[in-house]
Amino acid sequence: MPGQERSRIESGTGFEAIEGYREDGFFAQALGLRGVPSGARLRQRLDELADAEALAAIDDVNERLLARAKAPITAVQTGHVPLDIDVFVMDNSETANEGMSRTYAGVDGTAPIGAYLGDEGWCVGLELREGLVHSANETDHFLEPVLPHSTRLTSAPVLVRMDAGFDAGECFAAIERASTARMHEGGKPIAVLVKWNPRSGGADRAIQTALTDETLSWTQPREGKRETVFEDTIERGGGDGEALPLRRVLRVTERTIDRHGQRLLVPAYEVHGYLTTLAAETADAETVTGLYADHGTHEQFHSEIKTDLDLDLERLPSGKFATNDLVLSLAGVAYNVLRLIGQNALTGDDAPPRHPAKRRRLRTVIQEMMCVAAAIAHHALQRFFVFGAHCSALSCFQRLHQQCAAPEP
Repeated sequence: MPGQERSRIESGTGFEAIEGYREDGFFAQALGLRGVPSGARLRQRLDELADAEALAAIDDVNERLLARAKAPITAVQTGHVPLDIDVFVMDNSETANEGMSRTYAGVDGTAPIGAYLGDEGWCVGLELREGLVHSANETDHFLEPVLPHSTRLTSAPVLVRMDAGFDAGECFAAIERASTARMHEGGKPIAVLVKWNPRSGGADRAIQTALTDETLSWTQPREGKRETVFEDTIERGGGDGEALPLRRVLRVTERTIDRHGQRLLVPAYEVHGYLTTLAAETADAETVTGLYADHGTHEQFHSEIKTDLDLDLERLPSGKFATNDLVLSLAGVAYNVLRLIGQNALTGDDAPPRHPAKRRRLRTVIQEMMCVAAAIAHHALQRFFVFGAHCSALSCFQRLHQQCAAPEP
């Protein structure tokens, strides 16, 4: 469709963008190519590669990349390595690409699901979904390869964190199966922390319990606001019909004065619940709520994939759903490469001046490392990068080159 093709080219993500690099010899050499394909040939090649086997191979490449680079994977205070999973919206309005439909954000597009390991946010899974697909739909199938890839990258226990859209028996059952398999092989368990989805008046019953249970203690952060935290046990049915017991942490807040100082005629109540397999000895109620609050960091990782890669990736390039799924998976590899560069080069003492941070956004990595002015010199049948005498990123480049040139173990 002409309108569809025009929207992709104008967004900068069309396959025709490769035409500007066809005469660039270094571009081909850097990628190990004999020649740079045309836009039409690039489209054909990606269409030919777009199948389940190629997607599985990309996932394996991601795992090998992170393992060989010895990517630092930071755990939370309980000793668990977080694995944050969620869907996000990619707005493809005014296109007729295959699989585009109305998303929960009220725009036409797709709703991919992503998985990020550790506080650094290493991408260990990225799958394209139609916009109307519910969060929990077939997530158990998404978890089947993601959990083994994640657990092979760390020997620590893993904590899967998801929002209320994933409060489904199939998701809990898939995680429980993976945890059992890992422990059977001598590894540590996989725990889960999911925001509770109050169904069939569940919130009303929680409020009633909070108001009638005289053993509960209330705290008052300010005048007109008080809250209490308590626990109980709930079950979720798995795919095989077996009920899984889960610890539920509930926080009930009562407000008689709103945040603007207005007194309310009727108290307003708010309920937040969290389902977890973490034992109370490992994480008390306050720790559980804090761990889930930290789950919100993954929204930054979504944003980096959509915008920081400088690809305008939100506007997918192909009219075919399978090809767009392949492009998104390849973007996950690029994301991890840039994240590795940022963690290895831009957090040390010799990094270009920046405010202290435990990780650098991909946009910062591109600005400090990819957009550095340098010349390519040819001498004795070799190519050399020539940096300025006062280039602040030179020592970072040297260190990265030594790490990448090291033989694979």
